[in-house]
Amino acid sequence: MKTARWSLKTLSVAVILLAACGGPAATPGLPSPAALPPTATLAPTLAVTAAPSATMVAALTSVAAPATAGPAGTASPLPASATPAPTIPPTLVAPVTGLPRGTDGLPWWNDAVFYEVFVRSFYDSNGDGTGDLNGLIAKLDTLNDGNPASTTDLGVNALWLMPVSPSPSYHGYDVTDFYGINPQYGSLSDFHRLIAEAHQRGIRVIIDLVLNHTSDQNPWFVSAEDPQSPYRNWFVWSKTDPGWLGPWGEVVWHPGKVGFYYGVFSSSMPDLNYRNPAVTSKMDDVVRFWLQQGVDGFRLDAAKHLIEIGSEQTDTPDTHAWYKSFRPFYKALNPQAVTVGEVQDITPLVADYVQGDQLDLAFDFNLAGAFITSARVGQADAAEQALSIDAPQFKPGQFATFLSNHDQNRVLSQLAGKPDKGKVAATMLLTAPGVPFIYYGEEIGMLGLDTDPQRRAPMQWSAGLNAGFTTAAPWEPIQPDYAQGKNVADEAADPTSLFSHYRALIHLREQHAALRVGDWKLVQASSPAVYALLRFSPGETLLTVVNLSGDALAGCTLSLAAGPLRAGASYRAAPLLGGGPDADLTAGPQGGFDGYQPAATLPPYSSLILQLQPQP
Repeated sequence: MKTARWSLKTLSVAVILLAACGGPAATPGLPSPAALPPTATLAPTLAVTAAPSATMVAALTSVAAPATAGPAGTASPLPASATPAPTIPPTLVAPVTGLPRGTDGLPWWNDAVFYEVFVRSFYDSNGDGTGDLNGLIAKLDTLNDGNPASTTDLGVNALWLMPVSPSPSYHGYDVTDFYGINPQYGSLSDFHRLIAEAHQRGIRVIIDLVLNHTSDQNPWFVSAEDPQSPYRNWFVWSKTDPGWLGPWGEVVWHPGKVGFYYGVFSSSMPDLNYRNPAVTSKMDDVVRFWLQQGVDGFRLDAAKHLIEIGSEQTDTPDTHAWYKSFRPFYKALNPQAVTVGEVQDITPLVADYVQGDQLDLAFDFNLAGAFITSARVGQADAAEQALSIDAPQFKPGQFATFLSNHDQNRVLSQLAGKPDKGKVAATMLLTAPGVPFIYYGEEIGMLGLDTDPQRRAPMQWSAGLNAGFTTAAPWEPIQPDYAQGKNVADEAADPTSLFSHYRALIHLREQHAALRVGDWKLVQASSPAVYALLRFSPGETLLTVVNLSGDALAGCTLSLAAGPLRAGASYRAAPLLGGGPDADLTAGPQGGFDGYQPAATLPPYSSLILQLQPQP
């Protein structure tokens, strides 16, 4: 839990969506087409069952216009085919409307795109320089206006709120009252209104739950300093300093008034003692309380640190045993409540928490780093290797994907401030399996590195005073680039911006079941700079193709030995994002394809989003 770019170039994104009507065979482990919910429609051959509105088509295609090869490092229109195929309309498959509810038998969170919000930095509604709950409510329409036909909102449909409870620190991860709202953010009544307004727009809300520790100013710990206090055993004490260090070589035993107490993160954050049943009972009550307030689940901070066994301080058997008893408790209160664990560790250890008997999701830090690496160096192998190794270790789709969070340098700061690289990273994230999380400001390319406050600086809403965040002095200095176009207002109006790219991808994910709940296969590309991924569900099949490099790539071909397509069938392409295809695709005898060239040239940092529909 540590409390702890950009030039404007066109990116065309390449996801090739293949409508499955009569096409893909049923995939082992996935529901058959008959199991599709009533809102999902299997498209008849070359017919449209739910075409997007004209405004949506315009919004999507404007993000990446057809391009031709230009100078290296630039994006230009794709060349037209010698004999271009007629343009055919795309088909929506099981689009999400209202609150995410789950598709093809998977839970609601697989239909969600989460958005992480630091309330302090999001929007100040009362002019005191600090963001607040009413400010978040005021900006909900920018995130999701609740209108399925809208193309102007970002489109996210779930929020993760960093801690909102009272705390002596700016970040809130040292809680003094687990039942309260930080008065700088508002009141419990304001929180109730936020939940109601979010749910009305089809947005679910989860909150940070800091189970591992409290603030040293929490009344429980203040009392526990007295050896005779009934709260003494709520924390971990030793008469003498045991002398061993923490997971990062840090001091973890801190002198109290009498004896030493354990705090893995700092002396101001004493760890709770979950060997004491009274602590479990109290934190169960905290969980019950917030579920009663209407939250849809919890992000569990520092999940792997819960219970130590001597100097063994992470991922202990006792920690896993606690979560196994915790799961039936919170599921009995609300079977739809989600838990997502912060377990920053190697993937096998992360996956141990989400095998169906402990947490629902856990963040895949390895895959996040790999997406960033591939975007930074312009080579696909890091992302391909991480996805191929990591995803099979989780139950299908039950892991949380992301690019960065509040403890890490911001995405564009890791990508040399280049929005083109930010776009290809976003494409990999939002077309991958798993449940995607976006960190506020990531969608406009906010910068922030080295210190936690800079990584958590105020949101840049406009080019006006204080980036439109506040009318007062902001709690943390705002990055100066807001006045040069890096803000929501300017980017939302620019169809080539990073914000518009995120918006188009999020809307596409919500309109196509294969992007949310589909199975996947990596596709071999003839260039190491091209990342290609097949996604397929009972209703459709998608192919994502991304040129990660700053060079135009001519003649790149794709191959898949075996796949879900109908053997021998030909597929026509309907453009969703970017230009039209140069060639139709014919499936091989094993349902794959060989030597398929989706475009004569893939422009720098480009992709192409098409929906292939089987010909009669």
